[in-house]
Amino acid sequence: MYQPGKPIEEVARELGLGDPEGIIKLASNENALGPSPRAIEAMQRQAAQMHIYPDGDNFHLRQALEKKLGVRNDQLFIGHGSNEIIQLLGHVFLDQSANIVVSDHAFIVYRLVAALYESKVISVPTKDFRHDLSAMAKAITPETRLVFVSNPNNPTGTMVDGAEIDAFMNDVPAHVAVVFDEAYIELLPVKRQPDTLRYVREDRNVFVLRTFSKTYGLAGLRIGYALAPREGINLLHRVRQPFNVNAMAQAAAMAALKDDAFVDQTRDTIAQGLQTVCEAFRRLGLSYIPSVTNFVLVKVGRGREVFEELQKRRVIVRPVDVYQLPEYVRVTIGTAEENARLIEALTEVMAGRECRV
Repeated sequence: MYQPGKPIEEVARELGLGDPEGIIKLASNENALGPSPRAIEAMQRQAAQMHIYPDGDNFHLRQALEKKLGVRNDQLFIGHGSNEIIQLLGHVFLDQSANIVVSDHAFIVYRLVAALYESKVISVPTKDFRHDLSAMAKAITPETRLVFVSNPNNPTGTMVDGAEIDAFMNDVPAHVAVVFDEAYIELLPVKRQPDTLRYVREDRNVFVLRTFSKTYGLAGLRIGYALAPREGINLLHRVRQPFNVNAMAQAAAMAALKDDAFVDQTRDTIAQGLQTVCEAFRRLGLSYIPSVTNFVLVKVGRGREVFEELQKRRVIVRPVDVYQLPEYVRVTIGTAEENARLIEALTEVMAGRECRV
């Protein structure tokens, strides 16, 4: 079962912490800066139109993405977050006779969708907490329908580069669709982003998934998109619900796409925050997995116990035992003030654990 980061109000209720105002949530890899300011303005303008059904074709948003990404309009599909698109891929490709290939520590929703359609999961061990693409290619069978590559990967914060992806794609047979889940890709500088869109332009059997939740701070609206050759996009349209993306989300996403200054500010905030928290981890003698995105895995011993102790100190992080990483917690990079609160609370918790030993 998928376990989302706990909402602030729920933690306050469960632990009897009273006013939730002072609780900070560093559990769900949300943008610490909030939504794009341009998106907020667009939502305010759109609010008075909420009695009208949205554009079921998402025409204007697809047009904006076409211009920004250099793909064709018919190579774009807009979804109710990336999760909806992952489920639709399951609906199109999976059944009891099929299997999917995933990395050991990849996003758990891939496995849940496979279970929904009673498909087998072939799980390939990571290599230094990174996808082992060579081993994943070798794990493909005649029954494999989807291979999921989460890049950068949640929950490890690691990534594979363009050269590794090119070699992998050369080994993938034609009957397999490769799903590049790039929820965090735009948090990287453009020159560090692997060019997976070229496979779309080449009509390869791929789906590239992206979202407005992370970089643009629109997680609450649930809007994402897929890029694929026209045939793949048409398959998704056959199984989607009408009006699957609301009008508020469409308006906010179109405005956010133009907010390059906000994207730059987000990247700077993450870079500074990663440096701050990782320096603190080293001072505390804690090892961590070097991350390229807005979260980091840190090894604290019994991860769920540390998670619970931090909650008592009004700091919410994410235990990752569901990913077979029971000694770690995943920490989202917050504002400078939130990062300082985390470091203070974690220092106190780890000191208390040393005393008990």
